[in-house]
Amino acid sequence: MKAQPMTTALDLALNAADGALRTLFAKPRASRTCPTVPSEATDLSPQEKDLSGALMRVNHVGEVCAQALYAAQALGTRDPVLRKHFIKASQEEGDHLAWTHDRLDELGARPSLLNPLWYAGAFGLGLVASRLGDPLSLGFVVETERQVEAHLASHLERLPEGDHESRAIVAQMKDDEAQHARAAENSGARQLPAPVKLLMRSAAKVMTTVAHRI
Repeated sequence: MKAQPMTTALDLALNAADGALRTLFAKPRASRTCPTVPSEATDLSPQEKDLSGALMRVNHVGEVCAQALYAAQALGTRDPVLRKHFIKASQEEGDHLAWTHDRLDELGARPSLLNPLWYAGAFGLGLVASRLGDPLSLGFVVETERQVEAHLASHLERLPEGDHESRAIVAQMKDDEAQHARAAENSGARQLPAPVKLLMRSAAKVMTTVAHRI
């Protein structure tokens, strides 16, 4: 009877390691069809293509981090219902990972060379958040998703008007992030202190600035 919690903890740790390897080194596959606008052809200039590639690289990094955050929070919580919540959100974010990855290929752009570093940092943050208790861990999800939602809105303003595929992906991602934030709020999230929110914004700014180029 005493061995069961250890087995469960080991299983969770192995699942987390497997998720990291899949996120960083395997080709992601979506469970939902990628949003497209087939009636409108995309015709981008070289400069527009470069801009779309850079912005979608940043969005791909965000999805790498989302996989890490949810994996860490699923590992850290002791509530099996909440663990299922994190796993479900991770699976939905997996669609975003696949869509952005495929769009990078279509644009002839590459993912960030620092993805292992981004993943490790986000996993550490998620694990710390989970140790603060489930309400604050959920609050971390809410604030993260709100910031990502705002970030995606800014990308909709910056993406070339003619890049219908990228714009459709980003618009769907934005809607999904808002839904994840609402789900976390409904699960009992506690609002984070203002200094923590500011620190999160500062860290996100560094990540998006670097990932835009590297």
